[in-house]
Amino acid sequence: MDGFLPIDRPRRKTLKTAIGCVGVGLHGGRRVSLTLRPAAAGTGIVFRRTDLGIDIPARFDRVVDTRLCTALVAEDAPQARIGTVEHVMAALAGTGVTDAILEIDGSEVPILDGSAAPFVFLIDCAGTVTHNIAAPVIDVLRRVRVEEKGAFVELLPAATSGFEAQLAIDFPSTAIGSQALSIRVTPASFRAGLADARTFTLAEEIARLRAAGLAQGGSLANAIVVDGPLVLNPGGLRRPDEFVRHKMLDVVGDLALAGAAISGRFIGHRSGHALNNKLLRALFADRSAWRMADGEVALDGAGTRLPAAAAPAIA
Repeated sequence: MDGFLPIDRPRRKTLKTAIGCVGVGLHGGRRVSLTLRPAAAGTGIVFRRTDLGIDIPARFDRVVDTRLCTALVAEDAPQARIGTVEHVMAALAGTGVTDAILEIDGSEVPILDGSAAPFVFLIDCAGTVTHNIAAPVIDVLRRVRVEEKGAFVELLPAATSGFEAQLAIDFPSTAIGSQALSIRVTPASFRAGLADARTFTLAEEIARLRAAGLAQGGSLANAIVVDGPLVLNPGGLRRPDEFVRHKMLDVVGDLALAGAAISGRFIGHRSGHALNNKLLRALFADRSAWRMADGEVALDGAGTRLPAAAAPAIA
């Protein structure tokens, strides 16, 4: 019964009040306004394009682009797109917020300082309300793995409940090089170890990205730029392994598009947004690989079983 939930079971959580910010999109370079609003228990995370009047559920099967960010699109409305969702999704997941409406008047979440810390700050300023209603949890039952060009990601059953993650990266730039991180992701460890890690790029890539219409809003104020052994940002790094910590932040944000918390173990080598999304698709494509705890399961139009919090309405 709701009145007697075990203390270790996650509860549904939303914001206490609305709060907003204004910034620029990393890739589009346009000014955009974002407002985080409370939502009823069971709503999940929903992006609302206020300029178009269209809602886009924050769900893995709505991912349409993974070039240097994770972008969502509305079903049957390709003009309704939301790019660079991973940092705010990581902040929501990292603080345990399960239900919120994210109103945005453009096609890209503002980059702010390039990390999830400003979004965590907004959530803290708004405050949260925890409902005495169990939040759904996806238990990983067996190994699911995706490989591509020497990189791989996989999910395995957890030794104990919760989300554990190991990630290794390897970049030719000597300022980055090879880095590895293992972490049990909890609200406390997310705040202390991942939230403030910023996105990064190589100096030699900037001209190519801008010629392709990307990174139009990028600057040293919202991204780490490295040139060989040098970090070009005047303030340097926030921590020596900020690069792998940001990649782990991206993992948290991308996997939050499962629509519910994952109880399992993640292992990745040179992973990125594309592989992270393919991992979720592979997980949900294999019904024997997962089960829903404290939640129901529904079918989408193609017959794929999805978490209730992530499932589309079925007529």
